[in-house]
Amino acid sequence: MMDQDNRLGISTRLLACLTAFMLLAPTLVVVPLSFTAKSSFKFPPDDWSIRFYRNLFSDPEWRNGLINSFQLAIVVMIVSVVIGTVAAIGLTRGRLRTAPLFNAVFLAPMIIPGIVFAVAIYDAFLETRMVGTFHGFVIAHTVVALPFPIITITAGLRGIDRDLERAAAVQGANPLVAFARITLPLLAPSMLAGAAFAFITSFDEIVVSLFIQSTEFRTLPVKMFTSVSTESDPTIAAAATIVITFSTLLILVAQLMPSSPAKDRSHV
Repeated sequence: MMDQDNRLGISTRLLACLTAFMLLAPTLVVVPLSFTAKSSFKFPPDDWSIRFYRNLFSDPEWRNGLINSFQLAIVVMIVSVVIGTVAAIGLTRGRLRTAPLFNAVFLAPMIIPGIVFAVAIYDAFLETRMVGTFHGFVIAHTVVALPFPIITITAGLRGIDRDLERAAAVQGANPLVAFARITLPLLAPSMLAGAAFAFITSFDEIVVSLFIQSTEFRTLPVKMFTSVSTESDPTIAAAATIVITFSTLLILVAQLMPSSPAKDRSHV
């Protein structure tokens, strides 16, 4: 029986690896393309070079787009996790009759078509003069990224034993101390996963960014879209390789984040 379970487990893992490879293989084609020495797309490249990586970091438009995207994604990640944590606590711990309605509102950006949301944001930002501003991008990207922290943190909260918090209260801890010493450490992996998804969502956002961009502020995905639409520049492959690598590493870190030790759960 044990051997049969082991064989089933191995087969399942092999199937998962094969599926992952089939999904990733078309995307990974851009990696060798980014090292081509010619100013054209040819797979496999005839000659190899890092000239387009140098162009990515030396050309002002590409470099500024990369910096803008990283700065924007970091701010959106922090804001989304903070708001998402508060919202998740309210949805799971609060005694609100309208909790299902609030939950639907928070998750609406995942359901509403991106183009519809982008047009609405653009119209609102025109009235408030936030088109092309950093804080305008933060607001728009936070709305798009917020559902992911809410989903992961809500799931984490529902998996935490409430008796641990009650035990802390019995020992004299007030709700704030109990949350900081008991709930927050147990919730950290869920918050980190939500942060990773929020960062990637903001960094990769293109539809909304195309509507609210300006000559002063443009993200990397917008620059990539413009490049592939108007010219044949393998710099876009170098940019795509960096995005793929960084996003993969971020997801792996979130997945490998260890949970808090059991001994910390009872210590107040």
